[in-house]
Amino acid sequence: MTRKLVVIGAGMASGQMLESLTGIAPDAYDITLFGAEPRGNYNRIMLSPVLAGEKSYDEIVTHDAAWYRDQGITCRFGEPVVKIDRSQKHIVSAAGVTPYDKLVIATGSASFIIPVSGNDLPGVIGFRDMDDVEQMLAAARKPGGKAVIIGGGLLGLEAAAALNGQGMEVTVLHLMGNLMERQLDPAAGYLLQKELESRGITVICKAFTKAILGKEHVDAVLLEDGTILGADLVVMAAGIRPETRVATDAGLHVERGIVVDDAMQTSDPDILAVGECVEHNETVYGLVAPLFDMAKVLAQSLIDEPAAFVAPAVSTKLKVTGVDLFSVGDFAEGEGREDIVFRDPARGIYKRIILRDDKIIGVVMYGDTSDSSWFFAKLKAGEDIGDIRDTLIFGPAFQGGAQADPLAAVAALPLDAEICGCNGVCKGSIVTAISDGATDLAAIKAVTKASASCGNCSGLVEQVLASTLGDGFVVPAESPMCGCTTLTHEDVRRIIKSQALKTMPAVMQECGWSSLCGCASCRPALNFYLIAEWPLDYADDAQSRFVNERNHANIQKDGTFSVLPRMWGGMTTPDELRAIADAADKYNVPAVKVTGGQRIDLLGVKKEDLPDIWADLNEAGMVSGHAYSKGLRTVKTCVGTDFCRFGTQDSTGLGVKLEKILWGSWTPHKVKLGVSGCPRNCAEATCKDIGIICVDSGFEVSVAGAAGMELKQTEALAKVATEQEAIDVTVAFVQLYRENARYLHRAYKWVAKVGLDWVKARVVDDPEQRAALCARFELSQSVYRQDPWAAESTPEFKEKKWAPLTDLTLEAAE
Repeated sequence: MTRKLVVIGAGMASGQMLESLTGIAPDAYDITLFGAEPRGNYNRIMLSPVLAGEKSYDEIVTHDAAWYRDQGITCRFGEPVVKIDRSQKHIVSAAGVTPYDKLVIATGSASFIIPVSGNDLPGVIGFRDMDDVEQMLAAARKPGGKAVIIGGGLLGLEAAAALNGQGMEVTVLHLMGNLMERQLDPAAGYLLQKELESRGITVICKAFTKAILGKEHVDAVLLEDGTILGADLVVMAAGIRPETRVATDAGLHVERGIVVDDAMQTSDPDILAVGECVEHNETVYGLVAPLFDMAKVLAQSLIDEPAAFVAPAVSTKLKVTGVDLFSVGDFAEGEGREDIVFRDPARGIYKRIILRDDKIIGVVMYGDTSDSSWFFAKLKAGEDIGDIRDTLIFGPAFQGGAQADPLAAVAALPLDAEICGCNGVCKGSIVTAISDGATDLAAIKAVTKASASCGNCSGLVEQVLASTLGDGFVVPAESPMCGCTTLTHEDVRRIIKSQALKTMPAVMQECGWSSLCGCASCRPALNFYLIAEWPLDYADDAQSRFVNERNHANIQKDGTFSVLPRMWGGMTTPDELRAIADAADKYNVPAVKVTGGQRIDLLGVKKEDLPDIWADLNEAGMVSGHAYSKGLRTVKTCVGTDFCRFGTQDSTGLGVKLEKILWGSWTPHKVKLGVSGCPRNCAEATCKDIGIICVDSGFEVSVAGAAGMELKQTEALAKVATEQEAIDVTVAFVQLYRENARYLHRAYKWVAKVGLDWVKARVVDDPEQRAALCARFELSQSVYRQDPWAAESTPEFKEKKWAPLTDLTLEAAE
């Protein structure tokens, strides 16, 4: 008869344990998993990116329903365990009694709620799980909100940065003299505080909280010195405490945490424990790498294979608000120590190595942690560094001369050197995966999970690949975005997001641009990426746009311009036609053409006449058709049910609605739409970036077509029943394209790169993610959608002299 295993807690530690157990002995137990949250295992390390809006919940799930089902695990989520009856060998939950042969406690930790009056008011929360994130996001949606974060450690600062990015006014209160004092020395803590304050976050160190004020809801925080700080949200991030109540009530040996031996055994021979609730050799661990080591040992213990958890030398490699930090060992002041310090204030880099008897005993790094694994390996090995003392601070590339092979240090790392801190992956695991056939970064991610979370270790993983494969390593084909940098478009977008870079000079400085003025290739791309990422913070740089976008018209081969007013869905009125005719007469327009996008083009307009012709057309109620832009061009429609006997839906009405929603949005490349009222496809919807075919049952939305230099039919994205669903799917697709595609890549190139299934998973299959994409699109439009003609037809504008323009690129009319 199969033994029964009950697991209390569905977090990361128990998830790793179950993964290990089912991998080595899939039939050893009949497993029942209890979780207090109404969801399974997800990567809690990535809660901050979810709070910041950089990731969705689905993107941080590590074990979904299908995984539990495939492993035969019975899941009881949203059902906390309230009692362990050791004598009867069963647990008690709200649903009743569940027996066990072996029991694993993995209850994790809880936020430490400081003992002051008002700490139980609504609006006072911790930061430990997805429920906390959802409460914080709800508070951030209210305009003018104020948040007070109590605690200047890692979690507190991540919450502060994310809420600041969501538009809240944020104050961090920290009891100690410098931020993250357990990981950073005062100098590094000062640099971090300075960086946070530059982003609009108020930091108060040596802040003693006296009370939290409010009646029905939190209103303010009172400090010991009498300072009162308004607060709509208070986040308790002053530390965590092992969650041991169910173990204590059961009479297990509990000190700070549930006491376990090297095999993860508690004081009861049939009960084991793992994770942040555990105390091993008087130590409680809060970092994921040692918890994963515990989980693997526990899995072996459950099948009676001897294994022992060995307390590791724990390092901290973090990214707080886009700043790289690393610390390990002992960096407090003391006798017999020697410090080596490197400071580069202009680049925001600080490194400190603490030595005793020519051995590294502590490392603190701020701003540049690329060599952290090398230093960490030497610290763990207790290596004598006397021979390289003079160049030690400069890292492995400077040992043995400036021509030293930069991969040599990676090759020299021991197999137990940690490469991915998020998932606790060591070099040996990656080397084994490579030997088994994983020869690129994607394969390494799939097999080991290295670099699959925050991505900060991707470069180091690729160095392990290169040093292991030697000549067999193929450099990724992506080329740099321009001659100013060695970074690809994807690298730059990731850095802009992860480091919260909100100006072009900041991007160029932090990414090491060779020319801090940029060039004709990178400036338009950076301008778009910053607009797309930070619509509320970034100011559009007109001089970083192509000539057509700067002049809001298409330049022609003779230096004149074409002007296209927008005609919603190809529809117009007699008054609009009269306005166009009058403008053509008034400005001696030599040619007037009906375009393939169902609009009227005024060709041959002189540059000096552009502001005035814009003013006249604007006065007639017409806005720019953006025929010059990397944005929505046209929405081509057929006449639909109003007039056509074959029409199945109101294609014209839908086309007009879509154009009025989408116009003025900046995108990686031009976007064209078509809406056909029936499968006869008169609007040529199946060769557009987005095409909609109206059918009796609703609407068929397809994407990724092309009809220019490349001819490509669209691919089916979704079939929906209502017009609103068609609109939502279209808007979500456009926003996903804006957030992820490389600049100057049409939608069909982007879809080919990421895969249509990836797009469907976010736009079609997940209603919450679709709604979030639509909301972010609407936010961006509220800031950046404006008729350029209206702004530039004012008397103030027309009185200004035209600034000389150095054309970045003379684009041909499309």
